[in-house]
Amino acid sequence: MTQAPASSLRQVIDEATAALAAAGVASARVDAELLAAHAAGTDRGRLMFADLPPDFHPRFRDLVAARAKRIPLQHLTGTAAFGPVQVSVGPGVFIPRPETEALFEWVECQHLPDEPLIVDLCTGSGALALAIATTRPQARVIAVENSAAALGYARRNLADSGVELLEADVTATDLRPDLDGAVDLVVANPPYIPDGAGLDPEVADHDPAQALFGGPDGMVVIDAIVVLAQRWLRPGGRCAVEHDDTTSALTAAAFRRSGAFDDVTAHTDLTGRPRFVTARRQPAITEGR
Repeated sequence: MTQAPASSLRQVIDEATAALAAAGVASARVDAELLAAHAAGTDRGRLMFADLPPDFHPRFRDLVAARAKRIPLQHLTGTAAFGPVQVSVGPGVFIPRPETEALFEWVECQHLPDEPLIVDLCTGSGALALAIATTRPQARVIAVENSAAALGYARRNLADSGVELLEADVTATDLRPDLDGAVDLVVANPPYIPDGAGLDPEVADHDPAQALFGGPDGMVVIDAIVVLAQRWLRPGGRCAVEHDDTTSALTAAAFRRSGAFDDVTAHTDLTGRPRFVTARRQPAITEGR
């Protein structure tokens, strides 16, 4: 192990930044530094003081070349950060985005029972479920996913977390009737991109289509989740569903159209874009009244 002069390392990172920027990578500098830290086996904040392994330069060069081909950064490092946790990711599973952390932060602000039942639909890598379980250790958290590839990552990420992983299709009309009226909170980051939408290469070529596209208007899975949440949530329970930039109004309308929800609210993400809608399950109306 040798410690490279900071000026030399900085020059290598500058060159990598220029190469990534030329390839169209929007976060070129950050990605170059993160790849350098990965190649050095250290954290980004400690990179300039790290002892570099003998194979650092060829390894970093290969990583930069792969990123310039628009292979996702997280596929190259094998991990993705989400809120208070890091999860394993790779080909076949949707990479959790920082924008979804706004939904997680909303969850953190909710007043729930001491031992709430929380369900994360379309869990993918399990990032949101794991973050919730980490910050609410008394909660019973159920994560639902139907992709075999994604389930492999979720099992690894959720091992020893206490989260219950359920292999199931959230659009199934008969899914887990034992949960009817028992759930305190339903959250979901479902497939919601309208079919045919233009996407960056990192998404179009590497995220699984099953986790991206939600039908012609992006609402097929969201509509099913509204129906499921209506059945599962206890009176006063809440639901939060992420959606496409273009479908905030459609998502809010789906909750209102059901007649079972009130306090329907649209929320923006960290960039100010419409990102998710929340709603409260109304008390059931007694027949004959």
